[in-house]
Amino acid sequence: MLLDVWGQTDVGLKRDNNQDSILVDKKLSLFIVADGMGGHRGGEVASAMAVETVRDVMEEQIETGQKLVPRDVLKMAYREASRRIFHKSNHERTELMGMGTTMVVAYGYDGKMFVANVGDSRAYLYKENNLWQITEDHSLINEAIRAGTVDPNRPDSSLVGRNVITRSVGFEEDVEVDVIEREVVPGEIYLLCSDGLSGLVSNEQIAEIFRKNHIGSTVGKFIDEAKKAGGDDNVSVIVIKVN
Repeated sequence: MLLDVWGQTDVGLKRDNNQDSILVDKKLSLFIVADGMGGHRGGEVASAMAVETVRDVMEEQIETGQKLVPRDVLKMAYREASRRIFHKSNHERTELMGMGTTMVVAYGYDGKMFVANVGDSRAYLYKENNLWQITEDHSLINEAIRAGTVDPNRPDSSLVGRNVITRSVGFEEDVEVDVIEREVVPGEIYLLCSDGLSGLVSNEQIAEIFRKNHIGSTVGKFIDEAKKAGGDDNVSVIVIKVN
């Protein structure tokens, strides 16, 4: 699978440190954005451990030479990451207890893109000048919208539980993982990002940046736009174009 990929992570304007971690591994066709939680140090540790673990598990499975079942391998990788993070915070470094991370992964394999997620880091598909969010946020606000108790069209609805995550990697020993798969089509574009982008820049703005800019410059444009909107959080973006 031929892919062009661009990725960047930025501390933003309001944080002292960057608790996001990203991975761009074209050799494995593996791309990850993780947004850590759990205090100044805990978030950094959790996101870095999650990314490293997923990469290690995926590489190990690929090197066996056996035909992969990507959906199962991705779930295995997430669960191993959750187990390791939970063990470190509860048994090795108890000052980090409660740390965890969101994580969205894209893995290209056998003509398909497999996208896994836990938390509110997102994956989007941009195709034919239109943008679709293809992951579902595991957040209090999204659960309230699905339950019909919050109207997403109300101006203040985005503030209700916006930063409360209902599912994360490492907060508990095991984790439930969403995985989707789709046949890739040349020319389509996947966007992975932390909520440092999606929480400040609307889907309409994201689509407009894709429409008006060369694909190779969009990552920087997204980060600039998040900073213009306040830069309240770390911002991580990966853009994947299928050739």
